[in-house]
Amino acid sequence: MKINKKIFIIVLILTIIIGIIIFKKMIKNTKTGNNMNSQEIVDYVLNIKSYKSNVNVHVNSNKNSNKYILEQEYNIENGSVQTVIEPSNIAGVKITLKDEILKIENSSLDLACIFENYKALEDNSLDLISFIEDYRNDDKSIVEENENEIILKTKNNKENKYNQNKILYINKETKLPTKLIIQDNNQNTTININYNNIEIN
Repeated sequence: MKINKKIFIIVLILTIIIGIIIFKKMIKNTKTGNNMNSQEIVDYVLNIKSYKSNVNVHVNSNKNSNKYILEQEYNIENGSVQTVIEPSNIAGVKITLKDEILKIENSSLDLACIFENYKALEDNSLDLISFIEDYRNDDKSIVEENENEIILKTKNNKENKYNQNKILYINKETKLPTKLIIQDNNQNTTININYNNIEIN
């Protein structure tokens, strides 16, 4: 009888310990966002305070098509900073936008040339934060989803016919943006941005 009581107590203690371990694991998973639903993922992305990413940018215009590789970084203190990695002829050009002040830096280049030939790069529509601001300010912004992605759609709040529609794709598994499509007023893609190694804080 005493042996059965001891076995019962041991089994009870083991059950409690296993229950505590499972409960702690569930709490940890919830905190790290592993169990986020679609709306929580949307809220997470729309409340970004800072991010850093390597991006591939494809810009289409009436006359030509250009590809760029940029390092993007945003935080409240420094604003939006985009540094050109490729093409090599403008590598190192840094574009900073803070408090509506646009600054383009590169001592080895004639900056007037950049305004004329690389107009798309000085447009802050390339910045993820610009999309978030437009999404928040547009009453007609919508959320769609498929099996793997959440898709946020909005319109630019500025009068620029080449930059009217914005579509952000978010991976449901990683909870991170993967692609931003910008379209003109005829829904032709003018800018396609792919996010690589994006880090959100």
